[in-house]
Amino acid sequence: MSFANLKRNRNAIDQLVKAAEATNTNQSGNKYTDDRIWKPTVDKSNNGYAVIRFLPASEGSELPWNRYWDHGFKGPTGRWYIERSLTSIGQNDPVGELNSKLWNSGIESDKEVARKQKRRLHHVSNVLVVSDPGNPANEGKVFLFQYGKKIFDKLMDAMQPDFQDEEPINPFDFWSGANFKLKIRDVEGYRNYDKSEFAAQTELSSDDTYLEEVYNQLHDLREYTDPKNYKTYDELQAKLMAVLGEQASVGAPTMKQEESLGEPQPAPTMRAAEPVQMETAEMSSATPSAEDDDIMAHFANLVNED
Repeated sequence: MSFANLKRNRNAIDQLVKAAEATNTNQSGNKYTDDRIWKPTVDKSNNGYAVIRFLPASEGSELPWNRYWDHGFKGPTGRWYIERSLTSIGQNDPVGELNSKLWNSGIESDKEVARKQKRRLHHVSNVLVVSDPGNPANEGKVFLFQYGKKIFDKLMDAMQPDFQDEEPINPFDFWSGANFKLKIRDVEGYRNYDKSEFAAQTELSSDDTYLEEVYNQLHDLREYTDPKNYKTYDELQAKLMAVLGEQASVGAPTMKQEESLGEPQPAPTMRAAEPVQMETAEMSSATPSAEDDDIMAHFANLVNED
């Protein structure tokens, strides 16, 4: 939409909430150095602070966020598998199929391998960096920001507050949104974002000329679910076999097997009627409760060290 249409149709919290609920029940090579992506700076204790402003959807996009899944793990060969999952675009993925077979083998050691190889969810939005004490040169610039479930839940909480005395806000809105105070702590060796919070509701600026300049800098989020940016099934399977040191092909699981992994399906028609809750909990509890924002960068560093 144009900037003028954005201003006229800015109160769309219900639409955003419905879209978030829908994507929570649905659903080529990786690039690790992208100067469009903003990452907060942390100190030696792995603590950090910054203030950002989530921005609206760009021209041609329906939502101010996009989401994708990826896998990152080291195989017995010592090689790394770091790839986006084809389930992000509604297709079968060889790692997901392998994990289904392992999880349903009935062998605990196979389940442990499946847990380590499970896919990770990432959200991506445009943000304006308001304050970045660790890197002031970023302030006033528009970046892509990748974040995990905890921060996305805080966005949802802003749009759907729990208490009657709290007004719902659209955190992506120029005029009635709010700055987001990103507070990073080290908890048991992992970055924790629980203390992060929205500031008071306020307009980003009263100057429409400035707001339009910001709007025109928004990045197109559709690239994250554009099939042309994904490797093919055969390419991913060949990479997987090289990492695992196996030659046998991976068989496709049944829909019930895929659901037992506790991962949302790309399309509602592929979901089993009754998810296996016990296995879902077991899969999720095996992974530290930290944001996935920095996981891939961490894996990339390990690859470089190898």
